[in-house]
Amino acid sequence: MANTETALKEALASIEGATGAALVDYTSGMALGTIGGSKSFDLTVAAAGNTDVVRAKLRTMEHLGLKGEIEDILITLSDQYHLLRLLTGRGGNGLFLYLVLDSKRANLAMARHQLKKIEAELEV
Repeated sequence: MANTETALKEALASIEGATGAALVDYTSGMALGTIGGSKSFDLTVAAAGNTDVVRAKLRTMEHLGLKGEIEDILITLSDQYHLLRLLTGRGGNGLFLYLVLDSKRANLAMARHQLKKIEAELEV
């Protein structure tokens, strides 16, 4: 089992093209942990902003009567991928892993696979 800091370090080290990662509580909008980012990319602000994306999708699913669960949400920018993976395991309700990838270096399928593995090992 990995704690938040260990899981985020693993995401940054093991996922090709990863430039930032965070564990985010989408009920409050607070980042519980962050790693990476830069002066021009405030990961805490980005994490908080992406809580609105998660909340909007959950509301839409509720209005449509969709019963499935969100695995992840992908936002594709011209030079980055933003991957939001909702946690479903022990104590993960209301949390998501947020991963920022350089789209020129990242393998999206491998990033999703690795993030799923990190989620499984995360103890919140």
